[in-house]
Amino acid sequence: MASDTAVSRADLLEQWVAAFGQAPPPYLSIPFMSKALAYQAQCKRAGGMSAQTCRALQQIASGKSVKDVPMNPNKVGTHYVREWNGRTYQVAVVNGGYEMDVRIWPSLSAIAKQITGTTWSGPRFFGLTKVRSTAA
Repeated sequence: MASDTAVSRADLLEQWVAAFGQAPPPYLSIPFMSKALAYQAQCKRAGGMSAQTCRALQQIASGKSVKDVPMNPNKVGTHYVREWNGRTYQVAVVNGGYEMDVRIWPSLSAIAKQITGTTWSGPRFFGLTKVRSTAA
């Protein structure tokens, strides 16, 4: 995009409508519109926001707080390590689940159950969630 001074307000208004599908508020400055359009173009090239971010923004717009929006820290490539009864277990997040011992598992909870022999919250077992205090 050209510098702020090289683009007329009329050109920016036209670009804004093309990018966002509606006219901008009348009080927006030329530098602001130029930066917003550059950001929009960058998002479009990079694929935009993640689905998780879009869900979080929709929740916030509907009046819920950010902490009410579940966030998924399990990005492909993430590794979790847990020691249990003297053995170290390593889990990798892969497309379609979690890999441990050359096997793909559907959830961390399934892995935790395999390791311990009892039902566990997988995220809690791997230290991804905080244990709630029982003190009053």
